[in-house]
Amino acid sequence: MDLSSLSSAPSHFSLMRGYTSVAVLLLGAIALIVPSGYSVGAGLLLLGAFALPFIRTNVRFDRQDWWVIGVLAFYALVGLFEAWSDEQGFRGADKPLRFILVVPVLALILAYPPRLGWLWSGLAVGGVAVGSWGAWQKLLIGVERAGGYTHVIQFGNISMLTGILCLAGMGWAIVQPNRKQWLLLLTLGALGGVLGSLFSGSRGGWVGLPFVLWVLYRAYGYELATHWKIGALTIVLLGALCVYAVPQLGVQQRVHQAFEDIERYVSGESRTSSVGARFEMWKGASHLIIEKPLLGWGSNGYQHGMQALAGVGVIDPGVVQYEHAHNEFVDATAKRGVLGLAALLLLYLVPLRLFMRQLNAPNLELRSLAVGGALLPVAYIDFGLSQAFLTHNSGVMIYTFWLVVLWGSYQACQRKLENQAI
Repeated sequence: MDLSSLSSAPSHFSLMRGYTSVAVLLLGAIALIVPSGYSVGAGLLLLGAFALPFIRTNVRFDRQDWWVIGVLAFYALVGLFEAWSDEQGFRGADKPLRFILVVPVLALILAYPPRLGWLWSGLAVGGVAVGSWGAWQKLLIGVERAGGYTHVIQFGNISMLTGILCLAGMGWAIVQPNRKQWLLLLTLGALGGVLGSLFSGSRGGWVGLPFVLWVLYRAYGYELATHWKIGALTIVLLGALCVYAVPQLGVQQRVHQAFEDIERYVSGESRTSSVGARFEMWKGASHLIIEKPLLGWGSNGYQHGMQALAGVGVIDPGVVQYEHAHNEFVDATAKRGVLGLAALLLLYLVPLRLFMRQLNAPNLELRSLAVGGALLPVAYIDFGLSQAFLTHNSGVMIYTFWLVVLWGSYQACQRKLENQAI
């Protein structure tokens, strides 16, 4: 990015930066509270990216940018190959193409990075909104599991992601002039996001919380005094006990149900419970992987293969209705083989490695973006253990657009600091 051109046209830069700021705010604030809300901010960013060729903007991708672009493109190409070889048509090409469409959005963010106050406040508002709506559905309307306008698992996991990204922004908030207000807002956003997940009953989002806390500790914990660390650990433990003990949240019931499902599966009483069905799908998918380990079966081939396994009694016929294996890694390997698994791992691990480099950056604004960027793939790895998250539109849109928003903002912040040091 040619920073000299920005100073020569401050009004033009401010206008475009205001546009990206509004789009990113909406990406966080309304993702789950309006139908397909995650597409509104994303759509605005994509429109802005299409305008770049008509604006005198020089965008420079460095080697690290190309790593991010490379893993997005590789994952897309593997998905497109599956769609072609499996004769899926445009339906199969739709989601892989989105991993390529976000590359121009990365260019937009690098050229016109959003104001960080809008980025973090969008996430905080989104957390408060989704937590409030989840409480309305669960406690007042009386639904069994809050789900908003999407599937309960997607709702719960994206809500949890929103909450933990608010925690990442705490470092940024500490160095702001009105830090108390910002810390309060982000705390409310984090609590709302976690509550939205709890009200949804989506257990997959809870399993990875120790890893989330580890990343947060790596970033911020070393600078805390011992009594603050003990206090934080006490709050986390007491909070977990309270969440488990309050019956209205439904957490205790969902945990007990998981253990009951495992017992019934082992005894042979039920193979189609929530947990039991997953075990059956993983068993069936493992048979398919052994038969075609390199390139996999494709989505259509996976369905036919699972039906054949059910026909000979290898798996319960009740799980054939599911289009994916309810595990991102198993599903990718069964449908796209070892090549697909490699593409998925690179999609998560390369950005994680790049963001982790600045997890202890002296500048807290840069560090907060690094923490948010690291938590994004950590959360998705967790979600992927019990759900094929990237088979859903919401899963693809949230990961791809937040990846390029956080990476572009992180790179722009880093380059700004480097220029100030010269």
